[in-house]
Amino acid sequence: MIRTLGITVDHEIVSDFPIEDIKHKTFEWYWVDIGEPTKEEELLLSSFFHFHPLAIEDCLLDLQRPKLDHYDDGYAFFVLHTFNEETLEAEELDIFVGKDFVVTFHYPVMHELEEARERIHNNPKGWDRGPMHATYHIVDKVVDAYFPIVYKIEDYLNEVEDKLTLHMGHLSMDQVFDVRSDLLRLRRTVFPMRDLLYRVMNSERIGLRKTERAYFGDVYDHLLKLAELIETNRELTADIRDSHMSINSSQMNRIMMILTIVSTVFIPLTFIVGLYGMNFIHMPELEWRYGYLTVIIVMIVITIAMIIWFKYKGWFKLFKN
Repeated sequence: MIRTLGITVDHEIVSDFPIEDIKHKTFEWYWVDIGEPTKEEELLLSSFFHFHPLAIEDCLLDLQRPKLDHYDDGYAFFVLHTFNEETLEAEELDIFVGKDFVVTFHYPVMHELEEARERIHNNPKGWDRGPMHATYHIVDKVVDAYFPIVYKIEDYLNEVEDKLTLHMGHLSMDQVFDVRSDLLRLRRTVFPMRDLLYRVMNSERIGLRKTERAYFGDVYDHLLKLAELIETNRELTADIRDSHMSINSSQMNRIMMILTIVSTVFIPLTFIVGLYGMNFIHMPELEWRYGYLTVIIVMIVITIAMIIWFKYKGWFKLFKN
């Protein structure tokens, strides 16, 4: 599907015109959006716009890293990433920017472009109506769409951290590790996007004016903030993992302590039972009338004495920590 938007030489905004009208050169600048393209629409990149074969190859191949390329024909080629909100899979958006045109190319539907289009349509006089005006709005909307995803992850991690207890199940930790993987996906896009915006702001070939550089600088600041949030959340996942392991280790130590005390108490009792269970003939205690009762009393006394001794040593206080 192809959508068009342009500013005529009379400074009027025109929408959804046939791309053949571009050849009449009645536009001060125009934006052609090629979304969910058919094979015929893919061919327009070479047959109609005559873009460089390497740039066209990047458009048609699988996901490329965010980048900025310059071509001698006087246009720049941007590769940006958006995210699928449900799967967090990166989706590619390609932008060709020249002195009087912007051409966007993408396979999935991107609501960010529709929002940018609406913003430009409502304010066509911004930035002297240049193509960088449209490019800024596109990049700004793409970057703005990152924030809800990162904030959602941050809220989830804060909730997990607040509920981190001895009873936290393995399922929660599995989800934390999944979140860490999502953060790595975001990192692989946000960091190159940050570098891309830095190049845009400092590229002599693009030649941004002071006003334009200020707007792109605002987007760059957003990417810096996103990069910091991603790194902070990655550190938070590591802290949650370490806290979970510490809690599990503490719980395991308590269990081992209980088992140690129980085992220690039963060691002398087991010795007595084993001694009188040998069934030798010449064991005088076996024929005592009160032998059984005496042994039981001795075992009870030993148990109580050991518990009192453990308490005196402060072993039971460890269970409260």
